[in-house]
Amino acid sequence: MKNELHNLITVLTGGNEQKAESAAGAILKFAQNKPDEVSQVICVLMDSENPDERWWGVRLVAEISDDASLPYKLTALRDEDKYVRQCAALGLRKNVHTAAASDLMDALNDEDHLVVKLAADALTEIGEGAVPGLTKILEDGNPRARLEAVRALAGIGDHRSIPALFSLLDDDSQLVAYWANEGLERMGVGMV
Repeated sequence: MKNELHNLITVLTGGNEQKAESAAGAILKFAQNKPDEVSQVICVLMDSENPDERWWGVRLVAEISDDASLPYKLTALRDEDKYVRQCAALGLRKNVHTAAASDLMDALNDEDHLVVKLAADALTEIGEGAVPGLTKILEDGNPRARLEAVRALAGIGDHRSIPALFSLLDDDSQLVAYWANEGLERMGVGMV
């Protein structure tokens, strides 16, 4: 079995994306029977100096929804490589972990636009548990973080965000005002 897993890892990191994606699927199936062995492999990949190998490690862990996978995803969300961070944010969006809310809030300040958008999408999936932190970002976040926070609040539709959304209707940013209005409309609290 170890030889089979070793061969799959070789294909995974070999540079051929189509074969690598197929190998990733096989590794995830392998993980159903031997989770400890696959977990060790993921650790090795995520500790690699090669960003491509780290990306594939995150690609694997992103498919795992258990709580044991969360620390790997959170570590990857702070990786120096933007593609690794993007993959981690996408994984957190796909497999929702409420405990990741604080780290995802921090990711709203990322320099990469896609990481910020994916983090906001993940916070939207978290839902009501993300509302207090998102509301705080509206008050003191940078412009991009504020935009994604209001977009997430509009998607969540929690009534606790109504006062914050009303306060943004006259915001200097037309996009922020748009999403505030959109959120209010979705909750049935449009301008009357």
